[in-house]
Amino acid sequence: MPVLDKEPSKDLWGGDGLPKLPLPILKDTLDMYLRCVKHLLTEEQFNKTQNVVKQFGAPGGVGELLQSKLVERRENKANWVYDYWLNDMYLNNRLALPVNSSPVMVFPQQHFKAPIDSLRFAAHLISGVLEYKTLLDSRALPVDYARGQLAGTPLCMEQYYRLFTSYRLPGPERDTLVAQESSVMPEPEHIIVACKNQFFVLDVVINFRRLNERDLLAQLEKIARMADSEEERVPPIGLLTSDGRTEWAESRSVLMKESTNRDSLDMIERCLCLVCLDDASGPELSDSARAMLMLHGGGVAKNGGNRWYDKPMQFVVGAGGCCGVVCEHSPFEGIVLVQCTEFLLKYMIGSPSKLVRAASVSELPAPRKLRWKCTPEIHKLLASSADKLQRQVENLDMNVHKFYNYGKEFIKKQKMSPDAYIQVALQLAYYRCHSRLVSTYESASIRRFQKGRVDNIRSATPEALAFVKAMTDEELSTSETEKMELLRSAINMQTKYTILAITGMAIDNHLLGLREIAHELKIEKPEIFKDEAHLISNHFILSTSQVPTTVEMFCCYGPVVPNGYGACYNPQSDHIIFCVSSFHESPETCSTEFVKCLVQALLDMRDLCNKCNSGSNPTQQRQGQTLETHTQTDTSWQRKTPQRPTELTKNQQTLPQILLKTPDQTKVEAQTQTSSQGDAQGLKNGSKS
Repeated sequence: MPVLDKEPSKDLWGGDGLPKLPLPILKDTLDMYLRCVKHLLTEEQFNKTQNVVKQFGAPGGVGELLQSKLVERRENKANWVYDYWLNDMYLNNRLALPVNSSPVMVFPQQHFKAPIDSLRFAAHLISGVLEYKTLLDSRALPVDYARGQLAGTPLCMEQYYRLFTSYRLPGPERDTLVAQESSVMPEPEHIIVACKNQFFVLDVVINFRRLNERDLLAQLEKIARMADSEEERVPPIGLLTSDGRTEWAESRSVLMKESTNRDSLDMIERCLCLVCLDDASGPELSDSARAMLMLHGGGVAKNGGNRWYDKPMQFVVGAGGCCGVVCEHSPFEGIVLVQCTEFLLKYMIGSPSKLVRAASVSELPAPRKLRWKCTPEIHKLLASSADKLQRQVENLDMNVHKFYNYGKEFIKKQKMSPDAYIQVALQLAYYRCHSRLVSTYESASIRRFQKGRVDNIRSATPEALAFVKAMTDEELSTSETEKMELLRSAINMQTKYTILAITGMAIDNHLLGLREIAHELKIEKPEIFKDEAHLISNHFILSTSQVPTTVEMFCCYGPVVPNGYGACYNPQSDHIIFCVSSFHESPETCSTEFVKCLVQALLDMRDLCNKCNSGSNPTQQRQGQTLETHTQTDTSWQRKTPQRPTELTKNQQTLPQILLKTPDQTKVEAQTQTSSQGDAQGLKNGSKS
């Protein structure tokens, strides 16, 4: 197993060898803020905002004071915004994790012919997890490097540490991201297996030896039999973790009164990950149905209680072939989820299932079922959590659409960035549906800096508005050539803002820092943060994220505001996968209508490009064509998961039916695998968080 050079590896993994996140100039941020909000406001609102911003940025004013304090903070911290961002994006957020915060990766439908097949799949998957963790523990995972703009820049690898060593602990007002430190003599590592709403401890290391795949399968078979035993069924305690964060914190404090429950919570909170063995959910399901089942488990009647949402990685293996990963988003961004998941699926394809009996641990001790003492109070809390989850199930409107008319190759032939092009298409679709543009979130990775997470690319630009008006308002009678120029202008601005974001010069993190430093200094909240423009600009009705993959799977997540859309997209060479979510309860949104408008937008933009076919106008677009960012999904508080893929090869063996794509190459290398380099060709905005 290749091990990287020790010194650079240590630096890059910890981020120490990377530059610190820059702090933008106050005037630049305020000017850009006004530019970003002007076309989203009425004239009256904007005039007020202009005055508020001018007052905030005046010489000797509060803005300069706060900026000077941020300069000091930057000197003293590895990353001046990290703590503020983590709290604001995730830990302060009181909404329930399923649908609202946790993104999911949905695998292709698996075709299990017998119950043992799903357990074999799970055993093979666990073997891959243990292999990946070995790479992490030995720092043998290749360091990620940026592609495109500033290509070759190493990226901070710190987030990978947290895949299997962290836990989101609920709190009454703010959650805590707990990172476990391994001790000199760690306890045997274990995974928690959820089956029929019961939880089992599966030790993956026994007598200092990692279990092989055959032993893992034998243990999973024991767990399935134990879970079938009706006599010792306990209520679905996992439902409590699907509740709002404050409610779950209160329920957890009730559970903690009993030592039995404390021991069970401790085992779950310290495990590597969860493997959820789900009951079948009916006949073969559509992509949209599988996406919804991954997001919320189908509620209490299906597999909604067969989860523990506080763990970063929950691998779901459904008896009916509905499989995927549910991710708690606070420890890491989407690229880390994609890289890990692609490694696992390629491992399963590339290394045949090892069910031959090799030096097995004789007489393996049976897995242990976690016990719970449930008082009438806990039963009441469970009923309340179940009701709320059921409302989420009924409210989610999800539409997964595979657009086959063209993919990123066509867009690149136009000398345009695929990501910027799709972002403009999303603006056109929203405008067609709602006759206006709204504040839009697209996350950009700032991992080229120490402890870098993401900042926001504001895709609803004045240039995008000019283009969508020209495309929709017949009274303007804009010529095709003029429309084409407006499209190129919109794409160029999207690209420029993306470059600002990935180089640490966007506005959202800076404004957040100014707001939080004022709070720390106990200064009355400045007017700029109470102004209506600030509220409107941070209510991300359109939450978007590019999450490209090289393996056949897709990412999705829910909207981040009640009247919003979640729009995750996965551009492939000849098609694009869109996952659009909204809430039925909102009279303003409809996922099916949005998808119709999006398809029409993409067809209209293609027709415009074909008519004007100005494919050789490279100067304006070249810079955007190979940009690497990370689109993420969220709003001011929550970024969802996702990210740029590694242009790694696709493999087409059929052992577990995981990959559906034609391969570019037939050999999958489990270790070099998902080389974190991102898709070299488009704006790599896949960071959904």
